[in-house]
Amino acid sequence: MILNSEDFKKFPTTRYQGSKRKILPWIYENLKGLNFDTVLDGCGGSGSVSYLFKKMNKSVTYNDNLKFNHIVGQALIENHNVKLTEEDIANLINFNTADTPDLISRLFKNIYYLENENRWLDNMGFRILNMNHYTGKTLRYKKAIAYYALFQASLAKRPFNLFHRNNLNIRTANVKRTFGNKNTWEKDFEESFKNFVKEANSIVFNSKLPCTSINQSVFKIEDVNYDLVYLDIPYINKGGKNETSNYLKCYHFLEGLVNYDQWEDMIDYETSNLRLLNSQTDKDFNKESIYESIDLLFKKFKKSKIVFSYKKGGVPSIEYIVKTMKKYKKKVYTRSQPYSYALNRQNTDLQKNREVLIIGI
Repeated sequence: MILNSEDFKKFPTTRYQGSKRKILPWIYENLKGLNFDTVLDGCGGSGSVSYLFKKMNKSVTYNDNLKFNHIVGQALIENHNVKLTEEDIANLINFNTADTPDLISRLFKNIYYLENENRWLDNMGFRILNMNHYTGKTLRYKKAIAYYALFQASLAKRPFNLFHRNNLNIRTANVKRTFGNKNTWEKDFEESFKNFVKEANSIVFNSKLPCTSINQSVFKIEDVNYDLVYLDIPYINKGGKNETSNYLKCYHFLEGLVNYDQWEDMIDYETSNLRLLNSQTDKDFNKESIYESIDLLFKKFKKSKIVFSYKKGGVPSIEYIVKTMKKYKKKVYTRSQPYSYALNRQNTDLQKNREVLIIGI
């Protein structure tokens, strides 16, 4: 399928840290000439690139080690035709609050959301978890779409679209603002949820090719027989603290939502914003382990074409990544373009702020 600028306007929106949503046309232009039918998106994140591959008529395997991202993959990549109906939405929204647990209202008071918003999240999280009007794959995909809408609505009301800090005060302080979207923050949760359900329904399509979403560490994937493997690993800034390279730390609240019935036992109560246990460090993607991790990934997928998505200024250097990939691939080349991410202090220097594709065939 040949894609044009109008096609990309219909792709799912996202507020995910480091998402490639805005540069999908550039990625498409650089990959459309490669010969491949099956593709693994090893660290799928928002699902934007997997959705691109699905639109390119490829058999896509989306993978992410976070369960909430895996569910996004189920909703948008694996799902070919299931949508949420008006009746489904009504069943979710018209809940009996007396029967709903108060986990978020009780534990997360004054951390991320207002009290009435915490109560709404308790209700919706519990209702989606306990959807039972369907069975099998239909139930799985309907729940996945509902979760997708819940995630997007939750992110839209968060300063910086993250859960890395206890910073509700940014929303509530009566001050003149030079950033942020106060109107979006204050939009009613129910209205926002309905809008994102509508968006998800509009972008579900049947590619008529097998697509799947899996939930594993990319290092533990056993099937390596893909024509192409796309890798967009957490980015480690050479000069930064790397807080946002740890996705579990940034999105622990969403990971908790999809584990609502187990959430209390998963929390690290020593942290001020109630992150999850074992979310303090990423053992595979940190400054000490990253060199070995990249080598292991290239070795693991050496039989496939490899597309490594990166950004200038990271650890390790682009030169190191190219050199390492050449150990396993006969031909390695790079493509780059200027690109500015939100919240990036390098945005004024386009020479430093370059998105890079390192391709090995």
